Amino acid sequence: MEVTIDKKVPLDAGIERSWALLSDVRAVAACMPGAQITEQLDARRYKGMVVSRVGPAVLKFSGEIEVLSIDPTRREIQLLGKANDQTGSSASMNLTASVVPGDGPGHSTLVGSATMSVGGKLAQFSGRLIGPASDAILVQFSDNFRAAAANQPETETETVAPASPSARPLSATSLLWLMVRRWFKRRFR
Repeated sequence: MEVTIDKKVPLDAGIERSWALLSDVRAVAACMPGAQITEQLDARRYKGMVVSRVGPAVLKFSGEIEVLSIDPTRREIQLLGKANDQTGSSASMNLTASVVPGDGPGHSTLVGSATMSVGGKLAQFSGRLIGPASDAILVQFSDNFRAAAANQPETETETVAPASPSARPLSATSLLWLMVRRWFKRRFR
C-alpha cells in the first residue's frame, strides 16, 4: 500500500533558523513522535527506530535513514527511510522537504512531500487506520518542528527584535520537556 502526503507548515521563525533545524537530521528526528536515531553510520546514513500506534497495534520499526541530497541554496533536503518490525511489516518513505519564505519577516514555511509504502501486517490495516494515524503523527511533528524552529538560535542575517531574558533559546533538554508538556496538554485537555 502506498500513501502520499503533501504538507505546508507555517513557522514563527525566519528562513535561516528553520533551515538550520531542517538540515540537522538528528533534530528533525527528535521532532517526530516515537522516532529516535540510534547510530550514525557515516555522513549520510543513520540507524534508528520508530515506535508508533496504528489503531490497536503498537509497531516498533528499526531501519536506516539516508540523506539522498541536501541543497543549502534551495534549502531543500531529500531523505529515504526504510524499516522493518519483528512481525514482518515493512515501511519505506521518500521525503523531500524545504523551507520557503513565510508571510512576513521572521516567518517561514516548511513544505514537505512524502511517499510512504507499507507492507506486511501494517498494510492489512489499509487506509482505515493508516490515514488517521499518519495525520495525527503529522500534527504532532508539525507542532514539535514549529516549537524547535522558533527556539533555534538567531543567525546573523536575521533581523529579529532583541530577545527578552525569558525568550532565550532553550537547551535540548528544556526543549524536550517543553514538547512533552505541550503534548500532554493537548492529549489530556
